[in-house]
Order: sequence, then C-alpha cells, then structure tokens
Amino acid sequence: MVEMRVAGIGLDAASRSPIVLLRDPSGRRQVPIWIDQAQAQNILAGLSDEPASRPLSHDLMAALIDAGGLRLDRVVIHTIEDSTFRAVLKLIPAQAVGAGEPGPGESSSGNAKPATSLELDARPSDAIALALRTHSPIWMLEEVVADASIPVDAEADAEDQDKFRRFLDSTSPADLVRHLRQAKPEPGSTSEAESEPEPPAPGPGEEHDDSPGSG
Repeated sequence: MVEMRVAGIGLDAASRSPIVLLRDPSGRRQVPIWIDQAQAQNILAGLSDEPASRPLSHDLMAALIDAGGLRLDRVVIHTIEDSTFRAVLKLIPAQAVGAGEPGPGESSSGNAKPATSLELDARPSDAIALALRTHSPIWMLEEVVADASIPVDAEADAEDQDKFRRFLDSTSPADLVRHLRQAKPEPGSTSEAESEPEPPAPGPGEEHDDSPGSG
C-alpha cells in the first residue's frame, strides 16, 4: 500500500466541480477524486488550522469515535468499482495506541492486534475529512494508485486550487445551496458526486477526478 497525503483542492475546468488531490510520497503521482462543494468545504475545514466556531459533522464524528473509546488508526482506499472509489475506516481501541499495533502491510503476531478492531465502509471524501481531523494516515492500494493516478503538475494544481478558493469566495450560501440542488441526481440515478459518469479526458494541466472513481 501507498501512504497518500492531501495535496489540496482543485477545480475541474469543464464542470467546475471540485477535486481532492491525493499525492504519493515521491511527489510524482497524484490521484484526483471528484467531489461536490459541500465535501470540498469539509476537507478544506480539516486542512485549516482554525477550529470552527461550532462542531461540523466530521468534528462530531471524530468526537464520537473518541467518546466510544476508539481511535481512527488509518483510512484505506482499496478499490474502484463502477467508476467509484471505495474506502474503509480502520478503528482500534484507544488504549492500543503505542501498544505495538502493526502498520499497513505488516504482519501481527501474538495478541499485538486487538480483537476488537473494526472496519467501517465509508465514502472516500468522508474518510479523508475525518482522517485530517484525527491526524490519521490515508493509505491507498498500489494497484488503485497505478490505475487512477496522473503525473503531478504543481503549477496547474496551484492555479486550480486558487480558482476553487475564488469560486467559494464569490459564491453566497444561497447560491451554493441552489448549485447543490441543481447537481442532485434524479430519483433512481446513481447518487453522490463520488460516482459521476466518466468525465472527458483531462487536457494538459487539468485534473482527472475520481473517475475512475470519486470520493
């Protein structure tokens, strides 16, 4: 598996949909995942050092995990199905921290791995937002990185992130609600920005969303 970091939020030039960019340790590959504006704001809030005046949904999730005596050990984005990324949250008892819990790809021996560890299915966007708040690592299977990654274009990334921030700055809450309602799929259609139809092939400097997948 490959430990990824959140490189930032970009904006698709054609659809104006936000994209979260996950970058590998070498800095040469990144996996773009298309998300919606609300998901992007949740991730940006996690990236910010300034706490919200009131707890947001993912702040509450993190607090509930802690109150339940658990800890988010890591997030794993493990596959792409029907052009959609799939992720799991790996939770362990809080007292297991520092008790020799094996890392991704390592084998456990004896009782090093708690029997009460949990795996919960999650949307990649929610998993990423929660990982940022709990300072938990984000892992991705190598085959997923190989299938979905694109070469890094740092200059284009910076420009796209700036465009998205300007878009948020120029959009009122009412306009954002209208935008999200217009983007809502019809009944019976695939829901979530994480399962958008295949986008046009990105041109030079454009991001390629989570298609194969989305978060």
